[in-house]
Amino acid sequence: MPVVTTQYRKNNKINTQNKETYMESQRSFLIIGLALVSFLLWQQWQKEYGPQPVQQVQTEQAEQVSQGVPSFDDAQSEDVPTGDSVPAAKPMASASNANRIIEVKTDGLDLRIDLLGGDVITADLLKFPVTQGSEEPYSLLRSGNNLYVAQSGLIGANGPDASSSGRPVYRTDSNFYEMTGDTLEVPLVWKNDQGLTVTKTFIFKKDHYNVAVNYTVQNNSGAAANVQQYAQLKQVIDAEDDGNMFMPTYRGAAYSTEDDRYQKYTFDDIADDKLRETTKAGWAGMLEHYFVSAWVPPQDQVNTIYSRNISNQYAVIGVLMPAAVVNTGETKTLSSTLYMGPKDQGKLVQIARGLDLTVDYGILWWISQPLFSLLTFLHSLVNNWGVAIILITIVVKGAMYWLTKKQYESMARMRNLAPKMQQLKDRFGDDRQKMSQSMMELYKKEKVNPMGGCLPLVLQMPIFLALYWVLMESVELRHADFALWITDLSVKDPYFVLPILTGASMYLLQKLQPTTITDPMQQKIMQFMPVAMSVFFLWFPAGLVLYWLVSNIITLVQAKMIYASMEKRGIK
Repeated sequence: MPVVTTQYRKNNKINTQNKETYMESQRSFLIIGLALVSFLLWQQWQKEYGPQPVQQVQTEQAEQVSQGVPSFDDAQSEDVPTGDSVPAAKPMASASNANRIIEVKTDGLDLRIDLLGGDVITADLLKFPVTQGSEEPYSLLRSGNNLYVAQSGLIGANGPDASSSGRPVYRTDSNFYEMTGDTLEVPLVWKNDQGLTVTKTFIFKKDHYNVAVNYTVQNNSGAAANVQQYAQLKQVIDAEDDGNMFMPTYRGAAYSTEDDRYQKYTFDDIADDKLRETTKAGWAGMLEHYFVSAWVPPQDQVNTIYSRNISNQYAVIGVLMPAAVVNTGETKTLSSTLYMGPKDQGKLVQIARGLDLTVDYGILWWISQPLFSLLTFLHSLVNNWGVAIILITIVVKGAMYWLTKKQYESMARMRNLAPKMQQLKDRFGDDRQKMSQSMMELYKKEKVNPMGGCLPLVLQMPIFLALYWVLMESVELRHADFALWITDLSVKDPYFVLPILTGASMYLLQKLQPTTITDPMQQKIMQFMPVAMSVFFLWFPAGLVLYWLVSNIITLVQAKMIYASMEKRGIK
């Protein structure tokens, strides 16, 4: 009996040491997680309460901006790019005219176009309300203090935007255009005294957010005319952002070149350095959480992507297209495309290479895109995004079951080596080098991988992170209904039921793997983890919390199955 008792105590001691080793790994992950959360908290505090740069704006310029009028000041950066040998546009006289703004309405867009320059100064997305159930549409482009406009024009030696009198004022036959068929054309006309006529035409199509912008240059001046098309997006830097520390989103510029399909270019980057990339094809855009605006030049020519900072108040990114010569008596058309709408991957990929990457899945885009395709397929079957999230979580967790099983079985094999590990520790405990060598030999002899318990977890993490970004970035989930009180999967649970259930599921998972930690502080940390995560989940979008809850429930079921299988094979 004493021999049995001694052996039992010895085995219990070995199991305790083994579990403590396992818990050491868990504590490492916990420390990393807490460090990340602390960094996010500090980052949010800096954003909310940290020192902000002082911005000085001239009264005259502020008044122009409030009216949605582009500002020009030779002492600062100009709105209009100068090209290679064209003088900068001069300050223009006041051009306040109530009839200068025209309205264009399609099935999906409600625009205001300023006849001064022909800029799009507001763009309301009629199919996307600001809040669920609201009649107010989401404003992607906007004038006023929160300025965000799409500008374009013709510079060059004879370009109307390079005139010494300032940007051109176009004429049009009506101040209101509405789509009644499949297409709508809005022509703006400018003429000068030398016989040069420029017709800037916006061409809209039904069910499309991409607008063709064509410049038809008719030259009857008696001499060749040199013009160069530019198109840019201008946005105030200090604007509200809908992201937060619990759901970070990107607001800023982005562009594409032949060598780099998608590259972010933050407002800080624009302030620090002027971008100038010459490339075939390419595009330039401004991004928000679910929406994007972008200028896409003809993809068969060499263009220049550029940026500029205006008075540390406005950020500009745009495309400068090749110069063109229109001989006298000739008519030539220059074109580009303006996209203003949701980040719809299926439509964006058809407009330009890399434009679909504005749905920013980060470095895991190559995993996220197939997962998104699977999610949309499941939605087509059930017609409910919440149910589709549940189904894709089941599919992914089911596909990863063999890795989960491998993880638990590897941990079991490590436990079976505990007696031999203890013998090595008793023999070489004071000699770390010999102890390490002996352990490696033991692992090799028994064909056990000491990282076998962690490796499956490492392999699963990219997949679950990729799915996380799919659920956070997909505009399809914006205002998507699920069931009962969850009427919008893109915002937090109004009654916090899902976060509480998720915390409870984490607690059950924790209890499923009891530990023998005796340190009171470590015990409190581990017990506090489900509570802490539940607090974080309070601000997470309901779709993400639903995914996490279902994932935890599936993990509980899988763990029970694996434990039962191991018991049958005599593995404790």
